[in-house]
Amino acid sequence: MRKEEEFIALIHAHQGLIFKIASFYTSSKEEKEDLSQEIIYQVWKSFDLFQNNSKPSTWLYRIGMNTAITQLNKSKRKVTAVPLDGIQLQWIEETDSESEEKLSQLYAEIKKLNLLDKGIVLLFLEAKSHEEISDILGISVSNVGTRLSRIKEKLRKGIHTH
Repeated sequence: MRKEEEFIALIHAHQGLIFKIASFYTSSKEEKEDLSQEIIYQVWKSFDLFQNNSKPSTWLYRIGMNTAITQLNKSKRKVTAVPLDGIQLQWIEETDSESEEKLSQLYAEIKKLNLLDKGIVLLFLEAKSHEEISDILGISVSNVGTRLSRIKEKLRKGIHTH
């Protein structure tokens, strides 16, 4: 299989992961699309370096979250235009009217967290183990546990004040 075909297959197989990262760190549809495109571009730039030492999803989370954090830390956002022939992400908007208010409260509290803590929450919600979160973010397993406990407490307090 050619490099481009492997890349396209990887992106298609993990488009939901890319969408989740972009959705977690941005608000508007345009920002989500821009960030998703930048993540895909960064994955392409690093594609030759991926050697299956970790799962593709772990590698993609690492690149995606680092890209999101880097983009959001820049004072002047500059979007890199990349021709992405053959790649089209499926934007899925899901709504559940019963739990929508509780979710919006939770997301409002999550948005108040710093960028690293947002990443930890995202990975936790994706049912990643402490070890996987540690590997993706490059922090110790014990630091993951400590941060998660503090984050959960912040979120609990924030939601109960509403």
